[in-house]
Amino acid sequence: MDTNITQRVNAWLNGSFDEATKNEIKRIQSENPDDLPDAFYRNLEFGTGGLRGIMGVGTNRINKYTVGMATQGYANYLNKTYPSGNISVAIAHDSRNNSRQFAEITANVMAANDIKVFLFESLRPTPELSFAIRHLGCQGGVVCTASHNPKEYNGYKAYWNDGGQLVPPHDKNVIAEVDKIGSVDEVKWSGGEKNITIIGKELDDAYLTMAKELSVYPDVIKRQKNLKIVYTPIHGTGIMLVPELLKRYGFENVTIVDEQSKPDGNFPTVVYPNPEESEAMSIGLKKAEAMDADILLGTDPDADRVGIAVKDNKGKWMLVNGNQTAALAFSYLIEARKSKGIAKPNDMVVKTIVTTDMIDKFAAANAVKCYNVLTGFKWIAELIKEKEGKEDYIIGGEESYGLLVGPNLRDKDAVSAVAILCEMAAFEKDKGKSLFEKLVELYVQYGFYKESLISITKKGMRGQEEIAEMMQSYRVNTPVVINGSKVAQLLDYELRKGKNLITGEEWEIKLPKSNVLQFILEDGTKISARPSGTEPKIKFYFSVNTNLPGAEDYDKVAAELDKRIQAIIADMKLK
Repeated sequence: MDTNITQRVNAWLNGSFDEATKNEIKRIQSENPDDLPDAFYRNLEFGTGGLRGIMGVGTNRINKYTVGMATQGYANYLNKTYPSGNISVAIAHDSRNNSRQFAEITANVMAANDIKVFLFESLRPTPELSFAIRHLGCQGGVVCTASHNPKEYNGYKAYWNDGGQLVPPHDKNVIAEVDKIGSVDEVKWSGGEKNITIIGKELDDAYLTMAKELSVYPDVIKRQKNLKIVYTPIHGTGIMLVPELLKRYGFENVTIVDEQSKPDGNFPTVVYPNPEESEAMSIGLKKAEAMDADILLGTDPDADRVGIAVKDNKGKWMLVNGNQTAALAFSYLIEARKSKGIAKPNDMVVKTIVTTDMIDKFAAANAVKCYNVLTGFKWIAELIKEKEGKEDYIIGGEESYGLLVGPNLRDKDAVSAVAILCEMAAFEKDKGKSLFEKLVELYVQYGFYKESLISITKKGMRGQEEIAEMMQSYRVNTPVVINGSKVAQLLDYELRKGKNLITGEEWEIKLPKSNVLQFILEDGTKISARPSGTEPKIKFYFSVNTNLPGAEDYDKVAAELDKRIQAIIADMKLK
C-alpha cells in the first residue's frame, strides 16, 4: 500500500478518533484490505459546493470527522469575514442515513465557534434552508444532503448570506480555510450549546405563505380544484411541505404514493432516488395510470429537483425531461404574466448554458431578457443577486430538473415548482388542452428542440485523471466534423474563449472559468462536455433541433431527432 495511505490509516488508528471508528478500520484491514486505499488515498475534497461522498471511515469518506473538520474551516472563514461577531447560520438536513447526526455535529461545531445556530427540528427540504437564511438574516447555512445520489452517499452543502450556495470569492476562500484544518484536534466539537436555537413550524408557515403568493391564476385553480394529481416524495423531505402547499393552492384531489411517502435513507423502493430516473417514478406512474390522473410529480430526497409525467398524444404516460419541464414552466409564467397584465419591461429569466435554447427563443419573442449562466444553480442565484433592484427576476431553471420561481430564495425549489406545475396543468386543462399538447404547440411555434444526456463514470483513484485526460484530448484534438456536420464553433469555458473554427474569429466568454467545452455544429446541434464537480464522471449533453410543421408531424420528427442524437453519440465513440 502507498506510504501516504499507510500514514493516513495509522494517523486514524492512533489519533483522537473514537473506538468504533478504529475498530471499523481494523475490520476493513482484516476482511477487505482492498477497500482501504480508496477510503484513505486523499482527503475528501471540499469543492465549491461543499462535500459529497460515500459514507464510511477514512479521509476520503463522509463521516463525523470529515464533516466536523469542514465545519471548523467554514466557521473560521465566517469569523474572519465578520470580525465584529453577531454571526448566525441556519442548518437543515434531508432523510438520508446519518443526516441528522451530521447536521447536529455541524450545529455543535458552529456553536462552539461562537456562531448562533438555527437548527431545524427535523428533516426539511433544501429550498426551505435557503429561504430560512434570508428570512432570519443569517450570514450562512448548511444542509446535510447528497441530493439524488444512491443511499451510500451523503454530503454537505454550504451557503452564503444571500441564501445561495458559495460563489467566488467565498467558495475558494472557504476551501482554503477547510484545507488548513490538518487534524480533528483542531475542531471545536462542543461548548457552545447555548448558541443553538431549534426552529420548525414558524419557518414552514413563512415559507408556505411566500410560495402561495407565487400563484398567478388562483381563479383557474378554483375551477380546476379536482385536477387529478399524483405526488411522490421518493422517501424524502418533500412530504414535509408539498402536500400542504398544494392544499393551500386549492387543489383537492391529491394522491400521495404511499409506498414512497415515508422518509427513509435506505430508499427501499429505488436504487437512485432521483426523479430523472424512470425507475424512481415507476410506482407513481402505475398509480397515475390506474387513476387516469392529469399529472404525476416526484421530488428527490432534499426536494430541490422535480420530475413530472403526463399523457402523450396517444394517451400513453411519458416522463417529461428537465428541458421540457423548464420550457413549459418558463413559457407558462412568461405568457401568464403577459396575459394577466402583470409583466414588466425589465422582466428577466435565467437558464444554464446546457439547458434548451428554445427558452431563449420564446423569451425573445415575448420581449423578456434571458440570461445564460454556468451549470449549477449557484450561478443563477448569483445573477439574481447581481440584477436585484434593476431587473425583475421571474424564473430560473436548469436541465437537471431544477426550477426556482420568484426571488425569495436562492436555490432550486421543487416544493414551489410542484405547485406552479400543477397550476400550469390546471390552466391548460381549463382551456381543454393537456400539458403535452402545450409542449407540442411550443415546438411548432419555436422549433422542435430535443435534448439528451449521457454520463460516463470513471471509478477509483484513476477516475478523475482519466476524465481530465479526456477533456484535454478534446481541447488539443478538436473534432472537425461530427455526424457529417462541420464543427462551426468551439466554446472553451475554462479558457473563457470562443472560436469560430471556420473563420478563425475569437471572442471572450464573459462568464467565470469552468471546465466545460461546447461544440456548435453547422446544422444547429450543440454538444457540451462537462466533468462533474462532485463525482468521478463526465457528462455529455446533446441538443438537436429542426422545424415542426404541425402537431400531426410530432412522432415522425421526434424519431428523426432521436436518430440524429444516437448517430452523434456513435460518431464520438461515447458508447
